[in-house]
Amino acid sequence: MTVCTLMATAQTTTPTSAPLTKQADGTFVVNTTTLAEDVKGYRGTTPLEIYIKSGKIVKVEALKNQETPKYFIHIRKELIPKYDGLKVNKVKSTQIDAVTGATFSSKAVIENVNRGLDYYQKNYKKK
Repeated sequence: MTVCTLMATAQTTTPTSAPLTKQADGTFVVNTTTLAEDVKGYRGTTPLEIYIKSGKIVKVEALKNQETPKYFIHIRKELIPKYDGLKVNKVKSTQIDAVTGATFSSKAVIENVNRGLDYYQKNYKKK
């Protein structure tokens, strides 16, 4: 009798390794996975993807991280949306406050955004 064992490999969506990509519609996507790998939240890194079009932030998405889900959900709902619609060159002069109870994670997200936008400004060439 032959016994066959099947092993399933879990596949997750892995963000692109390039820190800056351009989509077909002209939206730039900055991935902070490698740009801020030294920036730690409460339990680890908090990588993001920042979507930018026409000099404004369209949205910021949190990528897979090890932060405590019950606290990080507040960051997704209360902190990250504050960036939507902001002009890239005005973000650093805008006061974005940390979420109470999730200070370490908040500060890591804010630093990820800052590094991502710095990278975008240094590497984007207007055509």
